[in-house]
Amino acid sequence: MIGAVIPLYVLCKIVWPHKVDGLKIYFYKRLLKLIGFQVHTHGTIATAAPVFFVANHTSYLDIPVLGSLLPASFIAKAEVASWPLFGFMAKLLGTVFIERRSIRAKQQRDTLTEHLAARQNLILFPEGTSTDGQMVLPFKSTLFSAIETAAKDIPILVQPVSIGCTAIDGLPMTQNLRHFYTWFGDMTLMPHLWQAFKCNRLTIHVVFHTPINVHDVPDRKKLAALSHQAVSEGIEHCVTGRWDEPDKEAVRIAPPHA
Repeated sequence: MIGAVIPLYVLCKIVWPHKVDGLKIYFYKRLLKLIGFQVHTHGTIATAAPVFFVANHTSYLDIPVLGSLLPASFIAKAEVASWPLFGFMAKLLGTVFIERRSIRAKQQRDTLTEHLAARQNLILFPEGTSTDGQMVLPFKSTLFSAIETAAKDIPILVQPVSIGCTAIDGLPMTQNLRHFYTWFGDMTLMPHLWQAFKCNRLTIHVVFHTPINVHDVPDRKKLAALSHQAVSEGIEHCVTGRWDEPDKEAVRIAPPHA
């Protein structure tokens, strides 16, 4: 599938650049169908570009999940660019690479500001690392400074997003099953990927919280804190299994053997 999509994607970037986001979403949806993910969404996706989506991070598998839903580019640490296959695909799909070192802070901020000024949606995992999915680490506020800078010239929304894997092959997600989706610590990439492919179905919930208008928040630290609070509440829903919001909607991607 990847081999067939790459030439089409390159052609699209050259001839129909305005259709690239749609093709990326199609690619990710096909990938999720191939590996049998069932994705449920809650809330409404903000559409008034540019939107700065901020989400918790438990696995590289979060990327196709969000990529199948959002017309946006991911922000990733620079070393991802050198990963076999994944680095190539990240470059091809327009990932914005940054080095999270204080010495490069201004350069990284300027890069992100340029994308936002061009009204390009961005996706950030502000924890700075992946976790086991049971809690959300504090959000690093440094990269939120790009939003402050860009918001001086254009209106920007920040939309917090919670991602949680809640079941595997129909069984509720427990601590001893989390490793089938989550990838953190010293886990090895390829064995984990093979393990995920062997699962018949993984159920993922994605919660889109109320967008935050950057102009209504005094500074980046407050913006990071508000985003973290919203994402944490969504993860609590994922972990406890309580889904009581009235506007719940579901997008189902059937497993390959359905």
